[in-house]
Amino acid sequence: MEAERLKASGVDVVDFGPGEPDFPTPEYIKQAAIQALRDERTKYTATAGIAPLRKAVCDWHKRELGSAYEPSECIVTAGGKHAISLAVSALIDEGDEVIIPAPYWVSFPDIVRISDGEPVFVHTAASDGFRLRAEQLEAAITPRTRIAIINSPNNPTGAIIPPKEYQRIYEVCRRHNIWLMADECYSHFTYGDAKPYSIASLPESKPNVIVIGSMSKTFAMTGWRLAYALAPKPLIDAMIKLQSQSTSNATSIAQYAGLAAMTGPMDSVPVMLAEYARRRARILAGFSAIPGITCPEPSGAFYAFPDVSSKLVNGSGDSTTLAKQLLERAHIAVVTGDAFGAPGFLRFSYATSMERIEEGLRRLDRFFASAAVAT
Repeated sequence: MEAERLKASGVDVVDFGPGEPDFPTPEYIKQAAIQALRDERTKYTATAGIAPLRKAVCDWHKRELGSAYEPSECIVTAGGKHAISLAVSALIDEGDEVIIPAPYWVSFPDIVRISDGEPVFVHTAASDGFRLRAEQLEAAITPRTRIAIINSPNNPTGAIIPPKEYQRIYEVCRRHNIWLMADECYSHFTYGDAKPYSIASLPESKPNVIVIGSMSKTFAMTGWRLAYALAPKPLIDAMIKLQSQSTSNATSIAQYAGLAAMTGPMDSVPVMLAEYARRRARILAGFSAIPGITCPEPSGAFYAFPDVSSKLVNGSGDSTTLAKQLLERAHIAVVTGDAFGAPGFLRFSYATSMERIEEGLRRLDRFFASAAVAT
């Protein structure tokens, strides 16, 4: 990665790229992992995860998000991508279609393609806050559609689908008998009036819903590689069979840390959220001060996704070139919107210090004030 090469050579790069909290894992979670080591919890576990953790996940999701799952309807995985991959692999045959709203998390399309499925993109609009509408989803459904992947709060846009619209989306999936895969990775990072919400809180939703959850963001545990899926038992059983032939199980020590996370205090979440809200306000104000840049206000996660198309020569939409120039000439690292299926946009992560945000905004302002963008 060019940004890492520049950093290694001593260049001061303001990095808006990382998609992970810049807070440490809470101490009580780390101590649980240390205790697991002392207790020799270093052997294989049950493929689906240790029984106390599966129960704790179900209890936590019920308490926090209003669902009603049993441990037999839960699998613990080595990260959210693995949970998604297992579910897609279990459900998709060659030529089956998976609907993916765009902008999308970069891994979704390739996970579908690895299983010989076909991603079908439904483009959402910045003018509508990048929110998927039920009628858009329904228009994309064909006889080959098997899954719709809904990521709310969204990476890269920070968009949140309001509960009533989410319920309409669920009704479309139910009516057409397709799976709704709810990626809830950022569930607890919401701002203003938005609150954590799960479509699995609808009592009747279970037959058509797959919940993908993760400890990575909520508990600042990205490197621990720990996540889970909640779904009807037959699907979970199929995912367990697949996991048994891939990772065998999530890391034993991480599972005991996850157990502490699921059963312990949530004190770290409001602390992180308050700081992210402060940074979000600052980065949005910084964008608004640069002529030609517009940015829908993100309702969740910790990303801003500004429209920079007016800064591109001849309206090319090539934000990849702009991202390269920002890195080379201003030493600002961002992720191009092209990677998320949204040319003309850039993703800025504000999971970095306010000091670095201020410096990055100064450089961004100087860059656009002094240089024409070449393509």
